[in-house]
Amino acid sequence: MDNQLNSEKTTENLKKSVLDTPSEPGVYIMKNNEGQIIYIGKAKSLKNRVKSYFSGDKDIKTNTLMRHVRSIETIIVSSEYEALLLENTLIKQHSPKYNINLKDGKTYPVIKITNEDFPRIFKTRRIIQDNSHYFGPFPNVHNVDLMLELIDKLFPLRKCKKIKKNGPCMYYHISRCMAPCCGKINSEEYDLHVQRVQKLLGGETDALIIDLTAQMHEAAKTLQYEKAAQIRNTIKAIENLTSEDSSVQDLNPEDRDYIAWSAEGVLATFTVFSMRDGKMTGRDLFRTRSAAGEWESLETFITSYYDSARSPPLKIFLQASVSNIVTQKQPETEKPSHAGDYTNISDSAALVKNWIKANFNFEPELILTTDKHHTAILAMAHQNAAEDLHKRLKERGAGPALDELMRVLNLEIKPERIEGFDISHLDGKHPVASLISFKNGIPDKKNYRYFKLRTVIGTADDYAAMREAVKRRYSRLIKEGAEFPDLILVDGGIGQVNVAKEVLDELGVECSLAGLAGREEEIWLPYAKEPIVLSRQSEALKVLQFVRDECHRFANNFNRRLRSKDLFFPILESVEGIGPKRALVIMKAYETIANIAAADIAEMAERCKISEASARAVRACAKIALENRK
Repeated sequence: MDNQLNSEKTTENLKKSVLDTPSEPGVYIMKNNEGQIIYIGKAKSLKNRVKSYFSGDKDIKTNTLMRHVRSIETIIVSSEYEALLLENTLIKQHSPKYNINLKDGKTYPVIKITNEDFPRIFKTRRIIQDNSHYFGPFPNVHNVDLMLELIDKLFPLRKCKKIKKNGPCMYYHISRCMAPCCGKINSEEYDLHVQRVQKLLGGETDALIIDLTAQMHEAAKTLQYEKAAQIRNTIKAIENLTSEDSSVQDLNPEDRDYIAWSAEGVLATFTVFSMRDGKMTGRDLFRTRSAAGEWESLETFITSYYDSARSPPLKIFLQASVSNIVTQKQPETEKPSHAGDYTNISDSAALVKNWIKANFNFEPELILTTDKHHTAILAMAHQNAAEDLHKRLKERGAGPALDELMRVLNLEIKPERIEGFDISHLDGKHPVASLISFKNGIPDKKNYRYFKLRTVIGTADDYAAMREAVKRRYSRLIKEGAEFPDLILVDGGIGQVNVAKEVLDELGVECSLAGLAGREEEIWLPYAKEPIVLSRQSEALKVLQFVRDECHRFANNFNRRLRSKDLFFPILESVEGIGPKRALVIMKAYETIANIAAADIAEMAERCKISEASARAVRACAKIALENRK
């Protein structure tokens, strides 16, 4: 209690101090209770920027930052550009917890052909400027391994790091090395094999695939099915690695960087792909923490990433979600949000360009594109960033989001166990309710349940349906003496919430309850006059959305299966040789009419233990049934 009072008092004192903040451009420095710098930001107007932290709705990352702020200092400079320079210097000097802090990470592997006499080839996750040839990165590690295995069989390059040896090693004797160390092959012949490998990795695979396909058919003819399957897998690996337009090598000699990112709350991961002389020469991945908005974080990242050892290229491609920064202007009537005080957010791009011009004597292009080739490279970069962010969120867990949910709903305990309800029907037919369970923000699928509703058959009464589902669920838990959830979420507004609350009261169950409704994603508490509306970036809201969407999916799937079975059983049983039991087997195997209509005849016959003639008739009936629905 004392801590809460102290925190509220500190916040009030900070609000008062904001009134004396200067309106000039500058840098503001936020410190925690121990006097440590935890965030540094810049502003065109210090007073407007700092005031924004104490007004309006704030997302989770800003709330997280402000819970630790105990004092704010400012430094006035002559322009916003000067503020950018000073901010960048101070961030590098102090490494504040909630600012961009570049930490290199690695994700997908690349294939490297070394720059040395008698080059070697191997998989690596590290790209260095040593004039070696790099191919990748490749998201599918299994395909990379298959490709390297194929290359090892067709072009057995050396494995040993040292060339000089007294005699050939084991790899030579098992035909996995040409033994250049012992003079078994000269450099000209060896280089020819290396060039063939480079062509293969560069996508020139037509002749090789034709040859492998012939080998596969020959193996199948001679009943060597295992060998044929291995060759088939190798062909697929080659096609998967080389089928798309190369994102790592092209004929464009222009130097380019591609910057993409993925962010959630205070966590963000940036990925940079560097193209030089038409080849990808580097891939950097950086984990960051930042309480700033998207464009401000990007701005800080760029000015932190490029330095004397890593100069920017003439062209920098950015993922499309920051189009407002580069190409659009914010309306003059629109008020700045707490994420920044820009009256025209394209100023951010201008600041970055000016910073690069001052430090590297040229002005780069910041480019957004719809070109397929460039978009593919950005998509790959984003995939790297998103996967790394997913790992970080998984490592961190749902704790911060659940803490926020506890606070905004005023719960007594953290909602580690959440149960959600949704109703699904079609004009009153096949009314079902889904019950899903989440534990620590993760679906707990072993505790999912369906309810075939009995009291609302033939009517479209969502309130009565919700009443039945909630009553059946918690009557059973009372009877079994089982544990209740920390929070119940219903899909709907105040009406559904109040109905569920009435049922819980009738049963004598004390459990926190909320509803999530409408396009505005309003959160309703029992008997509330107004909903709670959170920022779309709120992690608490995303937890509720995840529960609601999973509920909706689960209920609709069950309802769809019931409708399909109800409509299609008589049609199935009309096929000669298909009785009630066999019809049930078919529906269990394929679930929907559409799946049956698209099924392979031979597969259906084997899977459902029927003749191919019956399978053909069943599929024909399914197609007719689908046509009649239109």
